[in-house]
Amino acid sequence: MSGDDHGHGAVELAEPIADPGIEPHEHRITDIDPKAADRVERQVATMFTLAGLLALGACVAYFAIPRDAVLQFGPLSGNANNMTIGLCLGLALFLIGAGAIQWAKKLMVDTEIVEYRHAAGGTPEQRADIIEGFQTGAAESGFGRRKLIRRSLIGAMALLGLPAIVLLRDLGPAPGRKLYNTIWAQGIRVVNDVTLRPIKPSDLVVGQLVNGAPANLAPLQEESPVEYQNAKAKAAVIVVRIAPNEIRTPAGRENWGIDGILCYSKICTHVGCPISLYEQTTHHVLCPCHQSTFDLADGAKVIFGPAARPLPQLPLAVDAEGYLVAQSGFTEPVGPSFWERG
Repeated sequence: MSGDDHGHGAVELAEPIADPGIEPHEHRITDIDPKAADRVERQVATMFTLAGLLALGACVAYFAIPRDAVLQFGPLSGNANNMTIGLCLGLALFLIGAGAIQWAKKLMVDTEIVEYRHAAGGTPEQRADIIEGFQTGAAESGFGRRKLIRRSLIGAMALLGLPAIVLLRDLGPAPGRKLYNTIWAQGIRVVNDVTLRPIKPSDLVVGQLVNGAPANLAPLQEESPVEYQNAKAKAAVIVVRIAPNEIRTPAGRENWGIDGILCYSKICTHVGCPISLYEQTTHHVLCPCHQSTFDLADGAKVIFGPAARPLPQLPLAVDAEGYLVAQSGFTEPVGPSFWERG
């Protein structure tokens, strides 16, 4: 450094910090005392076993404790069924986690290692090293050797799935034959789903599509809002008028339309989205959810998209007063396919 530099605050370069390395490994008592290791193994297995029993307890509580039973804790109260199930499941998950932590801290190998970063694409030798390292880790975990831990953990995890299956009952009663039927029946008038006015053939012009509903739907709204929504979701229809010479009528449906007026379920047969995006010139109706496309002039068959079935058709007739009515209910289940459809 020159003499002129002393008065101008010259900066000296510091020496780099030396690599401290890895501290010497300290053996745990379970590493040197087999009895201590066995004692920890029994502790972990006990936690896993208790977790499995608590999972079973949640299932028992679901059936044994009345749904209206109440637990009172001073000024606090809660549903006994829900609280017991929640407590059992919470403790089961806690014990599985605590057992896994105890197993990792006391029994698995804890030797520190250094692994240098490398390129994302490994060589065959590196991939072989990774596989060997995985196999070594599996062996060092003791999962294969410590049968008590392995069996209790597998049992606890298997039993933990039971409450989830049992709680599926709370999704509601099985629908039974309800999925096959709607409130449409012989003689039920077709009404506009907004104005609720009955529809006459003269109300529709060629190319027009309207959203419809059964006339017996409206009374349900006051009787039972839940039943009303369920019925509405399945009974919604679209009514379209097409020039008769452009209709390709499927066999057996020759008398299902009235002067080119056809009626189909509004519910897409893919996942049940409502349909009404109509292209007048092609007679195609599009589902906005996944673009399934149906040809209303050809039995509403699928011409594009993931839907696997045509839209169910409602047979139409005209009553004594000239209004559109259903000849019968739908002859097949409406909405998305399901495995019991047959």
